[in-house]
Amino acid sequence: MPMSVASQSMSKTKTSVSKVHDKILVLDFGAQYSRLIARRVREAGVYSEIVPYSISLDDIKKCSPKGLILSGGPASVYAENAPKMDMGILEAGIPILGICYGMQLMAKLLGGTVKHTGISEYGDAQIKVAQRSKLFEGLPDVQQVWMSHQDSVGEIPKGFKSTASTKTSPIAAMEDQEKGLMGVQFHPEVIHTPHGNDVLKNFLLETCKAKGDWTTESFVDETLGKIKAKVGDNKAICAMSGGIDSAVAALLVHKVIGKNLTCIFVDHGLLRKDEAQRVQEVFAENYQINLKTISCADRFLSKLKGVVDPERKRKIIGNEFIKVFEEEADKTEGVKYLVQGTLYPDVIESGGTKGSAVIKTHHNVGGLPEEMNLDLIEPLRLLFKDEVRKVGLELDMPEDMVYRQPFPGPGLAVRIIGEVTAERTDILREADAIVVEEIKKAGLYRKIWQSFAILPAIKSVGVMGDTRTYSYPIIIRAVESEDAMTADWVKLPNDLLQRMSSRIINEVEHVNRVAYDISSKPPSTIEWE
Repeated sequence: MPMSVASQSMSKTKTSVSKVHDKILVLDFGAQYSRLIARRVREAGVYSEIVPYSISLDDIKKCSPKGLILSGGPASVYAENAPKMDMGILEAGIPILGICYGMQLMAKLLGGTVKHTGISEYGDAQIKVAQRSKLFEGLPDVQQVWMSHQDSVGEIPKGFKSTASTKTSPIAAMEDQEKGLMGVQFHPEVIHTPHGNDVLKNFLLETCKAKGDWTTESFVDETLGKIKAKVGDNKAICAMSGGIDSAVAALLVHKVIGKNLTCIFVDHGLLRKDEAQRVQEVFAENYQINLKTISCADRFLSKLKGVVDPERKRKIIGNEFIKVFEEEADKTEGVKYLVQGTLYPDVIESGGTKGSAVIKTHHNVGGLPEEMNLDLIEPLRLLFKDEVRKVGLELDMPEDMVYRQPFPGPGLAVRIIGEVTAERTDILREADAIVVEEIKKAGLYRKIWQSFAILPAIKSVGVMGDTRTYSYPIIIRAVESEDAMTADWVKLPNDLLQRMSSRIINEVEHVNRVAYDISSKPPSTIEWE
């Protein structure tokens, strides 16, 4: 099977559920919360997609959305290069909700004013609902909200009414009920706005009249039908990492084509404790998936010898993974399709939505070939991570795999600070297993975004018994986050930290010191490399 012919374009591989369900488009003006807005809309049972703010009215009409949401953004509407939108969109008769910058832009374009008052609002604030409105129907007259702005609407456009205010913002919300145009200065999509989801639901279900019938169950049913129609009786291969994304993608395809799917699992020796055994047990034995496990730890370790730069580690592991995958794929005859667990955030960041900027290019499982003589199947490319987990549950995947905490593609190599060796990998693997085990025992595993161990390749003096030691430290890291864009360190109970420290020092050879990382992102990152 030759591995270097034309790669498939995104337009040819796109799987869409939007033809069946009502759709909301989120116009992205550069907000850090655009993805969160889209997720909140989907949580309300309405399918949503993120599109660039520069989208034309004609392209919007082709999507037949039930409504639009204009996101926030970092710019001022009066800045020279401030993001603009097609004025015709506001006059098209489509219900629109503007959030923060989106509200200000709507006000300015429709004849209102926006001013810089010199009084900023960042963080918690209280709004007072001035009069009943569709957005605040059934909600308290006084609500806590999350603000993040410097500019404010000074005068509302003709036909609008002010529906909420704060101490410093006389116009914290506005709407033209007749035209279905609405705006809020605060961010309803964040958890710091307790009634934010209700505000969004009022817009989606009452103003837009969306049915709210999009579920992961309906997604599974529709996706299985599309896979069957596309693949038929042909064969496919999938690079199985053991992570939730590739696993769910493989299960969806396997449900349709059975033994015509071959999954290739590369055990590069940088996995968590008992990872390879667990993958084999779940997918080969429980689901009877045709799984080929390739054990090649020595091969990867030899390539990493002497390497300390984290980016070089990542590239070496990614490139070597491609080589191993290609070698095994060449042995599988008659394959026409490649299954990948690409997610919607990957598509957005890779420039996969029309007009969007390329933030970084994503290739699953450490970097699959960009050019292959295979047609891509990406059944999850329109889903967020939390939705993928729900699909996994729909497919009866074990909960302990569905809710596994994120794990870096290069594995333990980027949790060893310094050269990666067999000894250091074994030490870190055992220490990490203790951290995870104790976090689970404490009932915190699913409440924490990530919890793991790090091994810096340095040594310090210690005393064990009456003997001087010169051994490695282990750093414990635990963070809480919604999407990994920002993260706070978790204030773990002292007795839990004490148990983990005691067990690691007593049970893991060559470790004599344990520390806890109490830095947040930013300025730190979640992983150390």
